[in-house]
Parts: sequence; C-alpha cells; structure tokens
Amino acid sequence: MSTADPCLRMPARSCVVIPARLASTRLPQKLLLSETGKPLIQHTFEAVQQAHRPEAVWVATDHSEIQSVVRAFGGNAEMTDPEAPSGTDRVAEVAARLEQFDIIVNVQGDEPEISGAAIDLAIELLEKNPQATMSTLATPIRSRTQLEDPACVKVVFDQTFRAMYFSRSVIPCPRQWNDDLLHQTPACFHQHVGLYAYRREFLLQLARLPMAPTEKLECLEQLRVLNAGYEILVGVIDHAAIGIDTQADYRAFVKRVRQASE
Repeated sequence: MSTADPCLRMPARSCVVIPARLASTRLPQKLLLSETGKPLIQHTFEAVQQAHRPEAVWVATDHSEIQSVVRAFGGNAEMTDPEAPSGTDRVAEVAARLEQFDIIVNVQGDEPEISGAAIDLAIELLEKNPQATMSTLATPIRSRTQLEDPACVKVVFDQTFRAMYFSRSVIPCPRQWNDDLLHQTPACFHQHVGLYAYRREFLLQLARLPMAPTEKLECLEQLRVLNAGYEILVGVIDHAAIGIDTQADYRAFVKRVRQASE
C-alpha cells in the first residue's frame, strides 16, 4: 500500500507568454526599436527570464518579422491569428498548445523593465490559493494627479487581497479630501499593474465569458472576470515597471540603459 500523503499536490508548472503585436498606434513598430543595440522585445524577454518560477518564455506574435527577430536572439516565438482582438486572445491561443503548463503569465511586450520578482509573486499567489483562477498586481498611488488620471486604472481589494473592483475613476472615493491620504501606510489607493497570471484552463475559457456591463463602460477586460463570479488575487509591489507607449518613453528607456552600462 502506498504511504504517500494523498493531500500532497504536485507543484504547479508555469510559463510566461508575451503578446507582441507589430502595429502600434502611438509608437509604430515599437517592439522592433533597437537604439540600445537590442530590439525592445528582446529587452522584455530577457527581463522576464530573471523570474525564478516560470520554466519557459514564449512570444505570441501576429507578424513574421517579430517572430524572426525573437528566434534570432534565441527566443521561442509562435504565430497567432492576426485578427485576434486582444493580447489576452493571443496568449490563450499559444496556451492552448502548452498542455504541460498549469499557470500562464501574460507579460506585455512593451515592459522591458518588468521585475522578475513581480512575475514570481503573481505565480506564487495562484500556487498558494488553489481556489483562485487568476492573479494580478498593484502598487501604491502617491500622487493626486495620477490618482485622478483615467488612464491610471485603480483597484480596490479586500483584506484577503481579493479584488473587489477595478476602475478608471478614483476608488475608493474619499468623502472629504485630505492630502495625508496619499501618504498613509498601508496605502489608501492602488494602481493596477497589468500583469496577469491565469490557470491555463480558465484562460482558455475567458474569451467565451460574456462581456460585463461594467467592462463596456470602463473598457477593462478584468471586470468580465469579476462579473462572472471568479476571484482575482492581487499582489502588492513597491513600484511598477515603466511601459513604453510613446517616443518620449522610449528615449527615456534608452537613456536609462546607456547610463546603466557606463
């Protein structure tokens, strides 16, 4: 008779999938920009490799040019449907081929300074909470300008770090404003950091969930998950990585890379 403890679980296997679309409205073909000596997608790929928990990294792209660049620096790249409506759909398309993994992490291709520790935290949340289907991250907001900016998505979570709501509005909304609110510990306000870890089975179902009314109003896909009654766990990190959305963002990134190499 086996003496193995039936309550012991095999450790979850995880990987990262980076959705990488060639077209970009504000900064054309930004993932191929290479003023640092490396294309931007390679910086993101190498940053992701600093995480300890994922076993592998894939790039999910809609264009053969990105696939060729990724393969040239030794990375894994898979082609996806050019008509895929979102990065999440690209990640799910590749995840469907990765049956050996339990947890799939979605890291945006324009996050070249993403922290490996942040990726590990998102995975750890799912490893420790088997009832949760999805996790994400947040960081404290210390600026009123940022707090009131609709482009900065806010998240409120409960004492067990389960997301209650995401919004472009100020949440929670103080009845009376006091600047001291921005400096409290723990923080009163949190910015949502757009990194997601999914259980693979849930990710493959996500696109089939009906769009939520709140999702339509806020244009926030994660509200579809909450509306359907699923849990999203939130891990808090000190700082968010700076994404590359504009030419100014990219110039600042190039400057940081050059300064770091001096």
